[in-house]
Amino acid sequence: MGTYALPDLPYDYSALAPAITPEILELHHAKHHAAYVKGANDTLEQIAEVRDKDQITPTGLVGLEKTFAFNLSGHVLHSIFWQNLSPNGGDRPDGALATAIDEHLGGFDAFKKQLTVATTSVQGSGWGVLAWEPLGKRLIVEQVYDHHGNVGQGTTPLLVFDAWEHAYYLQYKNVRPDYVTKLWDLVS
Repeated sequence: MGTYALPDLPYDYSALAPAITPEILELHHAKHHAAYVKGANDTLEQIAEVRDKDQITPTGLVGLEKTFAFNLSGHVLHSIFWQNLSPNGGDRPDGALATAIDEHLGGFDAFKKQLTVATTSVQGSGWGVLAWEPLGKRLIVEQVYDHHGNVGQGTTPLLVFDAWEHAYYLQYKNVRPDYVTKLWDLVS
């Protein structure tokens, strides 16, 4: 019944070095991201089984729904993260995105500083996110804690920076700001 699959990376595991070593990238993609995909698929099957056996209870369903949200959000955000990075990245955006950043976030330098601070200061594990907020029809920068809800404030994530320790700790230890600084060299 599983419907989610680990996406292939648009580059090989060595392509983002030295900012992200091949070992870290492979571990992050092939182990951590793959675990979210498996978790989402397994939980969907468990929900279907409970439904098929007519054993839906508030307690059981709430636990399964939370587990599904956690794993699916991890899968969605990681899928965006891989697409945001490139060995040829590091340039400023142009076109409509640059115009929107200027209009809504005070220009690229102000946006870069805000997303950097959002990512480095997220408490515990989470994400720094540039997102489209549909009600105000504007870009916002937000922190997504853990990832039980990948939609943040009802937004669509466009650029995400992973601030979970598995993304950087083996390479950057507890110096999250150094990792985030290097991500800016990879943003495409």
